[in-house]
Amino acid sequence: MIMAEKKEAEKKPEGKKEDKKKIDIEALKEKAKKVEAQLKEKEKKVEKAEIGGKKDVVRKPAPRKIFRKPRFLGKWGVAHIYSSENNTIIHITDATGAETISRVSGGMVTNRDKDKGSAFPAMNAAKRAAQEALSKGIVGVHLRVRAPGGNRKRIPGQGAQPAIRSLVRTGLRVGTIKDVTPIPHDGCRKKGGRRGRRV
Repeated sequence: MIMAEKKEAEKKPEGKKEDKKKIDIEALKEKAKKVEAQLKEKEKKVEKAEIGGKKDVVRKPAPRKIFRKPRFLGKWGVAHIYSSENNTIIHITDATGAETISRVSGGMVTNRDKDKGSAFPAMNAAKRAAQEALSKGIVGVHLRVRAPGGNRKRIPGQGAQPAIRSLVRTGLRVGTIKDVTPIPHDGCRKKGGRRGRRV
């Protein structure tokens, strides 16, 4: 009897120890779950704060702002049109004016010297210059029209307007148009003598 009681007494504490161990593991699991839940709540709060405090909002990547394509978007250049009685020169450069993109004159288009400054060669020259500029990625041009100026004529020759029209028809957009004829503020004496040029 005594031996049987001792065995039972030994068995009881062992069972209690096993129960304690089981309870401890379950408690740890519950704690881990609580910690995970707290972390998730914190993450949600941060997301809500970043988005703007809306309830039950799942964080998504911010949508890109859609801008309308501006009219002046693209590569722009400057078309320098020099027009005198004797010739018309169309010189298209980049926006800074440093790099030449295309340069065509009336003399390059016609064989007759007397026609170099007339309207038709000016149109053809402008068309050729515009096509070359378009092939190099120029979308539009700002126009700078120039006459001989100085102590000579200050009105552009007859090839200036047809050249501008031809640039527009070829597909180039036109921005600003400026007259950049050089004007003397007192300068050299005009050629021809006191009684004018002898014809």
